[in-house]
Amino acid sequence: MTNIQARHENRVAVVTGASSGIGEATARRLAASGAAVALIARRTDRLEMLAKEIEGDGGTALVLAADVADAGAMRAAAAEVEAKLGRADLLFNNAGVMLAAPIDELATDDWQRMIDVNLTGLMNAIGAFVPHLVASAAEKGVADLVNTSSIGAQGIFPSFAVYAASKAYVTHLSKNLRADLGPKHVRVAAIEPGLVETELQGHVTDAGALEWLDGMRGTLTWLKADDIAETVAFLTSLPARVNLQQVTIVPTTQV
Repeated sequence: MTNIQARHENRVAVVTGASSGIGEATARRLAASGAAVALIARRTDRLEMLAKEIEGDGGTALVLAADVADAGAMRAAAAEVEAKLGRADLLFNNAGVMLAAPIDELATDDWQRMIDVNLTGLMNAIGAFVPHLVASAAEKGVADLVNTSSIGAQGIFPSFAVYAASKAYVTHLSKNLRADLGPKHVRVAAIEPGLVETELQGHVTDAGALEWLDGMRGTLTWLKADDIAETVAFLTSLPARVNLQQVTIVPTTQV
């Protein structure tokens, strides 16, 4: 490997939401630079295909079919990671759903799904893997927790109120976690992507939100999942003294 390719050698990375989009791209990227990667998502078939690709390229991948909304499943996943790969020293907490509708439509099932995945799922992964990160940082001098937020955490988007609020939680939580974990040499970062071509938009069924997204496709060159993956790889390969705590990534022409 070149120095660039080996930036994550001897690291154990856990990626939630690894079956598609940003999670899939980031798992590939971290594996390519030397990390052993644990792949967590619900779709076993997609994870197995990804693991075969990673292993075919000479990497190491562990498939863990689990729902982040299930705390017990996440604790079991953490135990399996430690048993088969060693303690995790990088968690890319990426699983999420985006469901849009005007608030007065009272799409309460969608609200609950976003809360279950974007908030509870985030915390379940943190609860399961932070002990790994703290122990790894004590041994290696650094560990990384990277949480996927969104520009929705900062902006105002009609029909996306609950989603945007869930991502504001992610950003603010990440900032506060640095107070607990920074002194233990665990870096915490929130990445806030703008418009990225992934399956996420496929979750949206509201006609108004779909029209807005289609309009943005016609006027902007959207980011690719690989762009976010490269950013995660960069910020987790910096010297241990450096913590990029909040990174907003948008298409050049998105304002």
